[in-house]
Amino acid sequence: MSTMSYHLIVQAPQLNDQALQQLAGLAGASHIQRLSASRARLSPASPTARAVLMATAQTLAVDVALMQDGLHFSDFGLLVSDMDSTLITIECIDEIADMLGIKPQVAAITERSMQGELDFAQSLTQRVALLEGLEEAALERVYRERLQLTRGAETLLAACKAHGVRFMLVSGGFTFFTERLKAELGLDYAYANELEIVDGRLTGRIKGGIVDAAAKRQLLIAKREELGLRPEQVIAMGDGANDLLMLAEAGLGIAFDAKPVVRAQADVAINHVGLEGVVGLFEAL
Repeated sequence: MSTMSYHLIVQAPQLNDQALQQLAGLAGASHIQRLSASRARLSPASPTARAVLMATAQTLAVDVALMQDGLHFSDFGLLVSDMDSTLITIECIDEIADMLGIKPQVAAITERSMQGELDFAQSLTQRVALLEGLEEAALERVYRERLQLTRGAETLLAACKAHGVRFMLVSGGFTFFTERLKAELGLDYAYANELEIVDGRLTGRIKGGIVDAAAKRQLLIAKREELGLRPEQVIAMGDGANDLLMLAEAGLGIAFDAKPVVRAQADVAINHVGLEGVVGLFEAL
C-alpha cells in the first residue's frame, strides 16, 4: 500500500481558484490541473489528509475524492446502483402513497429507514400495507408523471456502455419501476421487491423475499462471482442506510446525495455534482 500514489479529484458545478488552492495546501499537492470548469486534479495528495479534506470540502461546497493514480473507469467491470434517490430523483413508494393522500406519513417512515433509525424490511412491510387497495394504474402514473432520472445519469450510463462496465440496479423499491427502467435504459440487470397485485389492485403485501441491505450485498457478490470479477473491479453507489453493506463489499463505495450515516462510511461522497461525477473520478478514459 505504501508504494501507491494518490491524487485528489475536486468537482463542483463551478470551481474557483481559491478553493483549489486551499485544498491543494491541505492535500500537500504541488500541482493543480484544471480538467474542466467543474473538475480539477490536485497531485500528489496525501491519503492521511482524507478527513480534513472531506470536512473542508463540505464548507467549500465541493466534492473531493482521494483516488489512486492510474485508475481508469474501464478498469471496472460492474457498477451496482440503488434506484430511489440515486439513479432517479424520487422515492417511488412516497409518490405511490401520494396517490392515496398519505404521502407525509409514508415519507416519514421512508426517511427514518434511510437514516438507519428503522429496520428496512420492517419499515417496508409497514409502508406497503398502507397501500392496500390502490389501483395498479396509479403505479403507471407515478412512472410516467413523476419519475425522473438524476442529473448526469445519461452520461454515466453511456460511459458504462462505452467501456464495458455492466450496470446493475438493486433496489429496495419495486420491480414495477426497475423492470421499466431496465428496458428503457438498456440496463444489464435489475433486482427489486415485487408488489402483490390481485384483480388490478395492490394487496398491501410483497411477493417473495424482501430486498434489504443483506440481500443487496448478496446480489452484488453473486453477480461479481458470475462475471468473474475481483472485489476491486466493482463500484457500488447508494444514498441510504440499507446500501451500506453493498457499498462496503465493493472496491469503490460511493455515497450519492446520501444520508450522513452513508457519507461517513463510503469511500467517496458526491453531493454537489450529478452522476457524471462518478465518471469524473477517474483518469482520462
